[in-house]
Amino acid sequence: MSEQGMKPIWYFVGLIVLVIGGLVFCSGIYLFFNPPAVKTVLAEMHPNLWWGGLMIIFGGGLYLKMRNQTR
Repeated sequence: MSEQGMKPIWYFVGLIVLVIGGLVFCSGIYLFFNPPAVKTVLAEMHPNLWWGGLMIIFGGGLYLKMRNQTR
């Protein structure tokens, strides 16, 4: 029976950033189709979509890079 090593911490960091980015991106999609009653300048730029997308890319990259690495 082969013993598999532990995953590095960056595996879990990537997974957490990926999940949180997905939640932020989903809230941005919701706010895009259901805008709030009070308009602000920054809300018109849809920062939830931008930051959620960046977090998904960064977290997904960390997750995929560290997925097969063991220590």
